[in-house]
Amino acid sequence: MADLSAIIKAYDVRGVVPDQWDEDDARRIGAAFAELVATESGATAVVTAHDMRPSSVPLSRAFAQGVLSRGVDVVEAGLGSTDLLYFAAGSLDVPGAMFTASHNPAQYNGIKLCRAGAAPVGQESGLVTVREWAERDSYERVPARTAEVTQRDLLPAYAQHLRSLVDLSGSRPLRVVVDAGNGMGGHTVPVVLAGLPLDVVPLYFELDGTFPNHEANPLDPANLVDLQAAVVREGADIGLAFDGDADRVFVVDERGEPVSPSAVTALVAVRELAKGRGTTVIHNLITSRAVPEIVREHGGQPVRTRVGHSFIKAEMARTDAVFGGEHSAHYYFRDFWWADTGMLAAMHVLAALGEQGRPLSELTAAYSRYAASGEVNSTVDDAAGRTAAVREAFEAEGATVDEMDGLTVDLPDGSWFNLRASNTEPLLRLNVEAPDRVRMERLRDRVLEMVRA
Repeated sequence: MADLSAIIKAYDVRGVVPDQWDEDDARRIGAAFAELVATESGATAVVTAHDMRPSSVPLSRAFAQGVLSRGVDVVEAGLGSTDLLYFAAGSLDVPGAMFTASHNPAQYNGIKLCRAGAAPVGQESGLVTVREWAERDSYERVPARTAEVTQRDLLPAYAQHLRSLVDLSGSRPLRVVVDAGNGMGGHTVPVVLAGLPLDVVPLYFELDGTFPNHEANPLDPANLVDLQAAVVREGADIGLAFDGDADRVFVVDERGEPVSPSAVTALVAVRELAKGRGTTVIHNLITSRAVPEIVREHGGQPVRTRVGHSFIKAEMARTDAVFGGEHSAHYYFRDFWWADTGMLAAMHVLAALGEQGRPLSELTAAYSRYAASGEVNSTVDDAAGRTAAVREAFEAEGATVDEMDGLTVDLPDGSWFNLRASNTEPLLRLNVEAPDRVRMERLRDRVLEMVRA
Protein backbone atom coordinates (compact mmCIF):
# COMPACT_ATOMS: atom_id res chain seq x y z
CA MET A 1 0.00 0.00 0.00
CA ALA A 2 1.11 3.54 -0.73
CA ASP A 3 1.20 6.17 2.02
CA LEU A 4 -0.49 9.37 0.86
CA SER A 5 -0.88 10.99 4.27
CA ALA A 6 1.86 13.54 3.51
CA ILE A 7 0.02 15.01 0.54
CA ILE A 8 -3.69 14.61 1.34
CA LYS A 9 -4.35 17.51 3.73
CA ALA A 10 -7.41 18.77 5.59
CA TYR A 11 -8.94 20.44 2.54
CA ASP A 12 -7.14 19.18 -0.56
CA VAL A 13 -4.17 17.35 -2.06
CA ARG A 14 -0.91 19.30 -2.02
CA GLY A 15 2.79 18.46 -2.31
CA VAL A 16 6.06 18.77 -4.22
CA VAL A 17 6.18 17.05 -7.64
CA PRO A 18 7.69 14.52 -8.15
CA ASP A 19 9.33 14.25 -4.71
CA GLN A 20 6.10 13.81 -2.72
CA TRP A 21 3.68 12.70 -5.41
CA ASP A 22 3.61 11.82 -9.09
CA GLU A 23 1.37 10.66 -11.92
CA ASP A 24 0.81 7.21 -10.42
CA ASP A 25 -0.45 8.83 -7.22
CA ALA A 26 -2.71 11.05 -9.33
CA ARG A 27 -4.12 7.96 -11.07
CA ARG A 28 -4.77 6.30 -7.69
CA ILE A 29 -6.54 9.40 -6.39
CA GLY A 30 -8.60 9.69 -9.57
CA ALA A 31 -9.81 6.11 -9.24
CA ALA A 32 -10.61 6.56 -5.55
CA PHE A 33 -12.51 9.80 -6.13
CA ALA A 34 -14.49 8.30 -9.00
CA GLU A 35 -15.35 5.26 -6.88
CA LEU A 36 -16.49 7.53 -4.03
CA VAL A 37 -18.82 9.68 -6.13
CA ALA A 38 -20.07 6.75 -8.20
CA THR A 39 -21.02 4.66 -5.17
CA GLU A 40 -22.42 7.45 -3.00
CA SER A 41 -24.43 9.35 -5.63
CA GLY A 42 -24.34 7.37 -8.87
CA ALA A 43 -22.16 9.96 -10.60
CA THR A 44 -21.27 9.00 -14.17
CA ALA A 45 -18.88 11.87 -14.98
CA VAL A 46 -16.19 14.03 -13.36
CA VAL A 47 -15.11 17.42 -14.74
CA THR A 48 -11.46 18.45 -14.52
CA ALA A 49 -9.56 21.71 -15.03
CA HIS A 50 -5.95 22.67 -14.50
CA ASP A 51 -3.73 25.70 -13.97
CA MET A 52 -0.56 26.71 -15.87
CA ARG A 53 2.02 24.73 -13.85
CA PRO A 54 4.22 22.45 -15.97
CA SER A 55 3.11 19.39 -14.00
CA SER A 56 -0.63 20.13 -14.16
CA VAL A 57 -1.41 18.57 -17.54
CA PRO A 58 0.41 15.25 -16.88
CA LEU A 59 -1.14 14.96 -13.41
CA SER A 60 -4.66 15.76 -14.64
CA ARG A 61 -4.37 13.21 -17.44
CA ALA A 62 -3.16 10.52 -15.03
CA PHE A 63 -6.05 11.37 -12.71
CA ALA A 64 -8.41 11.02 -15.69
CA GLN A 65 -7.08 7.53 -16.37
CA GLY A 66 -7.94 6.58 -12.81
CA VAL A 67 -11.45 8.01 -13.17
CA LEU A 68 -12.00 6.15 -16.45
CA SER A 69 -10.86 2.90 -14.86
CA ARG A 70 -13.89 3.05 -12.55
CA GLY A 71 -16.35 3.45 -15.43
CA VAL A 72 -16.79 7.20 -14.92
CA ASP A 73 -16.54 9.68 -17.81
CA VAL A 74 -14.17 12.65 -17.76
CA VAL A 75 -15.12 16.11 -19.02
CA GLU A 76 -11.93 18.09 -19.57
CA ALA A 77 -12.43 21.84 -19.19
CA GLY A 78 -8.71 22.44 -19.81
CA LEU A 79 -7.03 25.61 -18.58
CA GLY A 80 -9.07 27.36 -15.92
CA SER A 81 -9.19 29.05 -12.56
CA THR A 82 -10.42 27.15 -9.53
CA ASP A 83 -13.68 29.08 -9.54
CA LEU A 84 -14.16 28.11 -13.20
CA LEU A 85 -13.93 24.49 -12.03
CA TYR A 86 -16.56 25.23 -9.38
CA PHE A 87 -18.72 26.80 -12.08
CA ALA A 88 -18.31 23.63 -14.14
CA ALA A 89 -19.24 21.36 -11.22
CA GLY A 90 -22.22 23.59 -10.43
CA SER A 91 -23.59 24.24 -13.90
CA LEU A 92 -23.02 20.67 -15.16
CA ASP A 93 -24.04 19.17 -11.80
CA VAL A 94 -21.10 16.76 -11.73
CA PRO A 95 -18.18 16.23 -9.32
CA GLY A 96 -14.99 18.11 -10.13
CA ALA A 97 -11.22 18.13 -9.71
CA MET A 98 -9.00 21.20 -10.07
CA PHE A 99 -5.26 20.72 -10.55
CA THR A 100 -3.44 23.58 -8.87
CA ALA A 101 -1.24 24.39 -5.90
CA SER A 102 -2.84 27.84 -5.69
CA HIS A 103 -0.28 30.29 -4.26
CA ASN A 104 2.45 27.73 -3.52
CA PRO A 105 5.86 27.86 -5.28
CA ALA A 106 6.41 26.30 -8.71
CA GLN A 107 7.60 22.88 -7.52
CA TYR A 108 4.23 22.22 -5.81
CA ASN A 109 0.99 20.96 -7.26
CA GLY A 110 -2.28 19.72 -5.88
CA ILE A 111 -5.93 18.79 -6.41
CA LYS A 112 -9.04 20.53 -5.11
CA LEU A 113 -11.98 18.13 -5.18
CA CYS A 114 -15.69 18.85 -5.04
CA ARG A 115 -18.93 16.96 -5.43
CA ALA A 116 -21.68 17.78 -7.91
CA GLY A 117 -22.93 21.30 -7.38
CA ALA A 118 -19.46 22.33 -6.15
CA ALA A 119 -20.13 20.83 -2.70
CA PRO A 120 -16.90 20.55 -0.70
CA VAL A 121 -14.77 17.46 -0.20
CA GLY A 122 -12.60 17.82 2.90
CA GLN A 123 -11.13 15.70 5.65
CA GLU A 124 -14.52 15.45 7.36
CA SER A 125 -16.48 15.04 4.13
CA GLY A 126 -14.88 12.27 2.09
CA LEU A 127 -11.21 13.09 1.71
CA VAL A 128 -10.14 10.49 4.28
CA THR A 129 -12.01 7.83 2.31
CA VAL A 130 -10.35 8.98 -0.91
CA ARG A 131 -6.93 8.67 0.74
CA GLU A 132 -7.62 5.20 2.14
CA TRP A 133 -8.97 3.86 -1.15
CA ALA A 134 -6.16 5.44 -3.18
CA GLU A 135 -3.56 3.88 -0.87
CA ARG A 136 -5.21 0.46 -1.27
CA ASP A 137 -5.77 0.91 -5.05
CA SER A 138 -8.01 -2.16 -5.27
CA TYR A 139 -11.78 -2.36 -5.85
CA GLU A 140 -14.32 -5.17 -5.82
CA ARG A 141 -16.93 -3.34 -7.89
CA VAL A 142 -16.73 -4.10 -11.61
CA PRO A 143 -17.60 -1.00 -13.68
CA ALA A 144 -20.79 -1.51 -15.66
CA ARG A 145 -19.81 0.79 -18.52
CA THR A 146 -16.87 1.88 -20.64
CA ALA A 147 -16.07 5.49 -19.86
CA GLU A 148 -14.88 8.18 -22.25
CA VAL A 149 -13.21 11.59 -22.30
CA THR A 150 -14.73 14.74 -23.82
CA GLN A 151 -13.48 18.33 -23.93
CA ARG A 152 -15.56 21.45 -23.21
CA ASP A 153 -14.57 25.11 -23.29
CA LEU A 154 -16.50 26.57 -20.36
CA LEU A 155 -14.76 29.94 -20.13
CA PRO A 156 -17.41 31.88 -22.14
CA ALA A 157 -20.27 30.42 -20.08
CA TYR A 158 -18.37 31.12 -16.83
CA ALA A 159 -17.88 34.75 -17.86
CA GLN A 160 -21.52 35.11 -18.88
CA HIS A 161 -22.70 33.72 -15.54
CA LEU A 162 -20.56 36.15 -13.55
CA ARG A 163 -21.73 39.10 -15.66
CA SER A 164 -25.33 38.07 -15.03
CA LEU A 165 -24.73 38.41 -11.28
CA VAL A 166 -23.02 41.83 -11.28
CA ASP A 167 -23.95 44.40 -13.92
CA LEU A 168 -20.97 46.62 -14.65
CA SER A 169 -22.30 48.04 -17.91
CA GLY A 170 -23.49 51.24 -16.22
CA SER A 171 -20.30 51.89 -14.27
CA ARG A 172 -18.44 55.15 -14.66
CA PRO A 173 -15.17 54.57 -16.55
CA LEU A 174 -12.55 53.04 -14.26
CA ARG A 175 -8.84 52.50 -14.75
CA VAL A 176 -8.02 49.11 -13.24
CA VAL A 177 -4.58 47.57 -12.78
CA VAL A 178 -4.74 43.78 -12.51
CA ASP A 179 -1.77 41.70 -11.33
CA ALA A 180 -2.35 38.09 -12.34
CA GLY A 181 1.05 36.96 -11.02
CA ASN A 182 1.51 34.80 -14.16
CA GLY A 183 -1.43 32.78 -12.85
CA MET A 184 -4.90 31.93 -14.09
CA GLY A 185 -6.24 35.46 -13.74
CA GLY A 186 -4.32 36.18 -16.94
CA HIS A 187 -6.57 33.62 -18.66
CA THR A 188 -9.95 34.57 -17.16
CA VAL A 189 -9.84 38.35 -16.56
CA PRO A 190 -9.65 39.37 -20.27
CA VAL A 191 -12.76 37.32 -21.08
CA VAL A 192 -14.83 38.25 -18.02
CA LEU A 193 -14.15 41.99 -18.19
CA ALA A 194 -14.14 42.40 -22.00
CA GLY A 195 -16.31 45.20 -23.38
CA LEU A 196 -17.05 46.83 -20.03
CA PRO A 197 -16.28 50.51 -19.19
CA LEU A 198 -12.99 49.42 -17.65
CA ASP A 199 -9.52 50.37 -18.83
CA VAL A 200 -7.60 47.30 -17.69
CA VAL A 201 -3.84 47.66 -17.26
CA PRO A 202 -2.41 44.09 -17.18
CA LEU A 203 0.50 43.02 -15.02
CA TYR A 204 2.02 39.55 -15.55
CA PHE A 205 -0.85 38.09 -17.58
CA GLU A 206 1.48 35.62 -19.33
CA LEU A 207 0.71 32.12 -18.04
CA ASP A 208 3.92 30.82 -16.48
CA GLY A 209 3.90 28.24 -13.70
CA THR A 210 7.52 29.07 -12.80
CA PHE A 211 6.35 32.51 -11.55
CA PRO A 212 9.22 34.58 -12.99
CA ASN A 213 8.07 37.91 -11.53
CA HIS A 214 6.86 37.09 -8.02
CA GLU A 215 5.01 34.33 -6.23
CA ALA A 216 1.28 34.35 -6.95
CA ASN A 217 0.51 34.82 -3.27
CA PRO A 218 -0.94 38.29 -2.60
CA LEU A 219 -1.31 37.46 1.10
CA ASP A 220 2.43 38.21 1.35
CA PRO A 221 2.83 42.01 1.20
CA ALA A 222 6.03 41.62 -0.83
CA ASN A 223 3.96 40.30 -3.72
CA LEU A 224 1.74 43.40 -3.79
CA VAL A 225 4.60 45.88 -4.29
CA ASP A 226 4.48 45.85 -8.10
CA LEU A 227 0.71 46.34 -8.13
CA GLN A 228 0.85 49.17 -5.61
CA ALA A 229 3.49 50.99 -7.65
CA ALA A 230 1.58 50.46 -10.89
CA VAL A 231 -1.68 51.82 -9.46
CA VAL A 232 0.05 55.06 -8.45
CA ARG A 233 2.08 55.28 -11.66
CA GLU A 234 -0.95 54.71 -13.90
CA GLY A 235 -3.25 57.01 -11.92
CA ALA A 236 -5.61 54.05 -11.57
CA ASP A 237 -8.84 53.95 -9.58
CA ILE A 238 -8.19 50.46 -8.19
CA GLY A 239 -5.76 47.55 -8.25
CA LEU A 240 -6.65 43.85 -8.15
CA ALA A 241 -4.23 41.00 -7.37
CA PHE A 242 -5.22 37.38 -7.95
CA ASP A 243 -3.47 34.35 -6.53
CA GLY A 244 -2.18 31.54 -8.75
CA ASP A 245 -5.51 29.78 -9.30
CA ALA A 246 -7.47 33.06 -9.19
CA ASP A 247 -9.95 31.98 -6.54
CA ARG A 248 -8.77 34.79 -4.24
CA VAL A 249 -8.52 38.51 -4.95
CA PHE A 250 -6.76 41.30 -3.04
CA VAL A 251 -7.72 44.93 -3.54
CA VAL A 252 -5.51 48.04 -3.59
CA ASP A 253 -7.00 51.55 -3.48
CA GLU A 254 -6.09 54.56 -5.64
CA ARG A 255 -3.28 55.53 -3.24
CA GLY A 256 -1.66 52.12 -3.60
CA GLU A 257 -2.81 51.10 -0.12
CA PRO A 258 -4.16 47.56 0.45
CA VAL A 259 -7.83 47.29 1.36
CA SER A 260 -8.42 44.82 4.16
CA PRO A 261 -10.20 41.63 3.02
CA SER A 262 -12.48 42.16 6.03
CA ALA A 263 -13.52 45.53 4.57
CA VAL A 264 -14.16 43.82 1.23
CA THR A 265 -16.22 41.18 3.05
CA ALA A 266 -18.34 43.86 4.71
CA LEU A 267 -18.80 45.81 1.47
CA VAL A 268 -19.88 42.76 -0.54
CA ALA A 269 -22.10 41.54 2.32
CA VAL A 270 -24.01 44.83 2.29
CA ARG A 271 -24.53 44.52 -1.48
CA GLU A 272 -25.77 40.93 -1.20
CA LEU A 273 -28.09 41.78 1.70
CA ALA A 274 -29.55 44.65 -0.32
CA LYS A 275 -30.92 42.14 -2.85
CA GLY A 276 -33.44 41.07 -0.20
CA ARG A 277 -33.07 37.35 -0.90
CA GLY A 278 -31.58 36.27 2.42
CA THR A 279 -30.08 37.53 5.65
CA THR A 280 -27.37 35.09 6.71
CA VAL A 281 -23.72 36.04 6.16
CA ILE A 282 -20.87 33.73 7.16
CA HIS A 283 -17.55 35.06 8.44
CA ASN A 284 -14.63 33.16 9.90
CA LEU A 285 -13.35 33.86 13.37
CA ILE A 286 -10.30 35.89 12.33
CA THR A 287 -12.36 38.33 10.27
CA SER A 288 -12.63 41.84 11.71
CA ARG A 289 -15.36 42.37 14.29
CA ALA A 290 -16.53 45.18 12.01
CA VAL A 291 -18.00 42.52 9.69
CA PRO A 292 -20.69 41.15 12.05
CA GLU A 293 -21.42 44.69 13.26
CA ILE A 294 -22.04 45.97 9.73
CA VAL A 295 -24.03 42.88 8.77
CA ARG A 296 -26.38 43.44 11.72
CA GLU A 297 -26.68 47.15 10.91
CA HIS A 298 -27.95 46.19 7.45
CA GLY A 299 -30.52 43.69 8.68
CA GLY A 300 -28.38 40.60 8.31
CA GLN A 301 -27.58 37.71 10.60
CA PRO A 302 -23.84 37.05 10.95
CA VAL A 303 -22.69 33.47 11.63
CA ARG A 304 -19.15 32.85 12.88
CA THR A 305 -17.28 29.75 11.75
CA ARG A 306 -13.88 28.07 11.65
CA VAL A 307 -11.21 28.98 9.13
CA GLY A 308 -11.17 26.89 5.95
CA HIS A 309 -13.22 26.61 2.78
CA SER A 310 -14.78 23.22 3.51
CA PHE A 311 -16.14 24.49 6.84
CA ILE A 312 -17.41 27.75 5.33
CA LYS A 313 -19.12 26.03 2.40
CA ALA A 314 -20.79 23.46 4.64
CA GLU A 315 -22.05 26.19 6.99
CA MET A 316 -23.28 28.28 4.07
CA ALA A 317 -25.28 25.35 2.73
CA ARG A 318 -26.65 24.54 6.19
CA THR A 319 -27.81 28.12 6.82
CA ASP A 320 -28.68 29.03 3.22
CA ALA A 321 -26.32 32.00 3.57
CA VAL A 322 -26.22 34.60 0.80
CA PHE A 323 -22.52 35.34 1.23
CA GLY A 324 -19.43 34.39 3.20
CA GLY A 325 -15.99 35.93 3.60
CA GLU A 326 -12.62 35.05 5.06
CA HIS A 327 -9.78 37.37 6.00
CA SER A 328 -7.59 35.34 3.62
CA ALA A 329 -9.59 36.90 0.75
CA HIS A 330 -11.79 33.92 -0.04
CA TYR A 331 -15.33 35.07 -0.84
CA TYR A 332 -18.29 32.67 -1.15
CA PHE A 333 -21.62 33.28 -2.86
CA ARG A 334 -24.95 31.47 -2.75
CA ASP A 335 -25.40 32.51 -6.40
CA PHE A 336 -22.18 30.61 -7.15
CA TRP A 337 -23.17 27.30 -5.54
CA TRP A 338 -21.84 28.56 -2.18
CA ALA A 339 -18.34 28.30 -3.64
CA ASP A 340 -15.53 30.85 -3.51
CA THR A 341 -14.76 33.10 -6.45
CA GLY A 342 -12.30 35.96 -6.41
CA MET A 343 -13.57 37.21 -9.75
CA LEU A 344 -17.14 37.74 -8.54
CA ALA A 345 -15.89 39.54 -5.42
CA ALA A 346 -13.72 41.79 -7.61
CA MET A 347 -16.72 42.60 -9.79
CA HIS A 348 -18.75 43.61 -6.73
CA VAL A 349 -15.99 46.00 -5.63
CA LEU A 350 -15.74 47.43 -9.14
CA ALA A 351 -19.52 47.92 -9.26
CA ALA A 352 -19.60 49.59 -5.84
CA LEU A 353 -16.81 51.93 -6.93
CA GLY A 354 -18.25 52.63 -10.37
CA GLU A 355 -21.78 53.46 -9.29
CA GLN A 356 -20.67 56.46 -7.22
CA GLY A 357 -18.05 59.17 -7.53
CA ARG A 358 -15.83 58.85 -4.46
CA PRO A 359 -12.37 57.25 -4.60
CA LEU A 360 -12.01 53.72 -3.29
CA SER A 361 -10.19 54.83 -0.13
CA GLU A 362 -13.20 56.90 0.93
CA LEU A 363 -15.69 54.22 -0.09
CA THR A 364 -14.01 51.51 1.99
CA ALA A 365 -13.23 53.70 5.02
CA ALA A 366 -16.72 53.03 6.38
CA TYR A 367 -15.98 49.30 6.48
CA SER A 368 -12.63 49.60 8.31
CA ARG A 369 -13.28 50.34 11.97
CA TYR A 370 -10.41 48.75 13.89
CA ALA A 371 -6.65 48.32 13.82
CA ALA A 372 -5.52 44.85 12.77
CA SER A 373 -2.14 43.13 12.80
CA GLY A 374 -2.68 40.88 9.83
CA GLU A 375 -1.43 37.33 10.19
CA VAL A 376 1.89 37.03 12.03
CA ASN A 377 3.57 33.61 11.88
CA SER A 378 6.00 32.18 14.44
CA THR A 379 7.98 28.97 14.04
CA VAL A 380 7.66 26.94 17.24
CA ASP A 381 8.58 23.45 18.45
CA ASP A 382 5.64 23.01 20.82
CA ALA A 383 2.57 24.76 19.45
CA ALA A 384 0.20 23.17 21.95
CA GLY A 385 2.40 24.08 24.90
CA ARG A 386 2.86 27.70 23.82
CA THR A 387 -0.86 28.07 23.20
CA ALA A 388 -1.69 26.65 26.63
CA ALA A 389 0.70 29.10 28.29
CA VAL A 390 -0.92 32.04 26.50
CA ARG A 391 -4.39 30.83 27.47
CA GLU A 392 -3.41 30.43 31.11
CA ALA A 393 -1.93 33.92 31.30
CA PHE A 394 -4.96 35.69 29.83
CA GLU A 395 -7.54 33.59 31.68
CA ALA A 396 -5.85 34.60 34.92
CA GLU A 397 -6.58 38.21 33.98
CA GLY A 398 -10.27 37.54 33.38
CA ALA A 399 -10.25 37.48 29.57
CA THR A 400 -12.91 35.50 27.72
CA VAL A 401 -11.58 32.44 25.87
CA ASP A 402 -12.98 30.07 23.25
CA GLU A 403 -11.46 27.24 21.20
CA MET A 404 -13.68 26.98 18.12
CA ASP A 405 -10.52 27.12 16.01
CA GLY A 406 -7.26 27.51 17.91
CA LEU A 407 -7.42 29.97 20.80
CA THR A 408 -9.51 33.15 20.62
CA VAL A 409 -9.14 35.61 23.50
CA ASP A 410 -11.45 38.62 24.03
CA LEU A 411 -10.29 41.45 26.30
CA PRO A 412 -12.59 43.87 28.15
CA ASP A 413 -11.38 46.90 26.13
CA GLY A 414 -12.64 45.43 22.83
CA SER A 415 -9.27 44.01 21.77
CA TRP A 416 -9.02 40.36 20.77
CA PHE A 417 -6.64 37.87 19.21
CA ASN A 418 -6.66 34.41 17.70
CA LEU A 419 -3.73 32.00 17.92
CA ARG A 420 -3.93 28.96 15.61
CA ALA A 421 -1.53 26.16 14.77
CA SER A 422 -0.86 25.54 11.09
CA ASN A 423 -2.19 22.27 9.66
CA THR A 424 0.93 21.72 7.58
CA GLU A 425 3.89 23.54 9.16
CA PRO A 426 5.41 24.02 12.66
CA LEU A 427 3.84 27.48 12.89
CA LEU A 428 1.56 29.42 15.19
CA ARG A 429 -0.52 32.02 13.35
CA LEU A 430 -1.48 35.15 15.29
CA ASN A 431 -4.18 37.67 14.35
CA VAL A 432 -4.81 40.68 16.61
CA GLU A 433 -7.41 43.43 16.43
CA ALA A 434 -8.00 46.40 18.72
CA PRO A 435 -9.88 49.72 18.77
CA ASP A 436 -6.66 51.59 17.87
CA ARG A 437 -3.15 50.88 16.59
CA VAL A 438 -1.41 51.53 19.91
CA ARG A 439 -3.45 48.88 21.73
CA MET A 440 -3.18 46.48 18.80
CA GLU A 441 0.60 46.70 18.70
CA ARG A 442 0.91 46.38 22.46
CA LEU A 443 -1.25 43.25 22.51
CA ARG A 444 0.45 41.79 19.44
CA ASP A 445 3.92 42.27 20.91
CA ARG A 446 2.92 40.78 24.24
CA VAL A 447 1.49 37.61 22.69
CA LEU A 448 4.47 37.24 20.35
CA GLU A 449 6.86 37.53 23.26
CA MET A 450 5.07 34.66 25.00
CA VAL A 451 4.92 32.54 21.82
CA ARG A 452 8.57 33.08 20.87
CA ALA A 453 10.12 32.99 24.33
